[in-house]
Amino acid sequence: QVRLAESGGGLVQPGGSLRLSCVASGRTFSRYTMGWFRQAPGKDREFVAAVTWSSGSTRYADSVKGRFTISRDNAEATVYLQMNSLKPEDTALYYCAADPLRVLPTTPREYRYWGQGTQVTVSS
Repeated sequence: QVRLAESGGGLVQPGGSLRLSCVASGRTFSRYTMGWFRQAPGKDREFVAAVTWSSGSTRYADSVKGRFTISRDNAEATVYLQMNSLKPEDTALYYCAADPLRVLPTTPREYRYWGQGTQVTVSS
């Protein structure tokens, strides 16, 4: 059973930074893609970033390019999302997701496993 546990969310002022973590357990993830999504109230869940566990290849949504960085620590089985220059529109519930088959997918339906989410609020 795959388990994904997010942490690191919180309240931050515009222009600030946060680092989200996602600890993965229950499988060998060497061929997985790990992704971050977010969902604001009343909106659809949207792709933020993804990384392949094996090679570290990445993909980002245009809205976060240059501000967010996704990375993984194989030894710790943890995926990170470093978020800088945060804006109020980044406010959302952030989810970690994993898929064993596809390479860097960008839609929610392409991911098999999900965490419970961690809230990020950007406000002054």
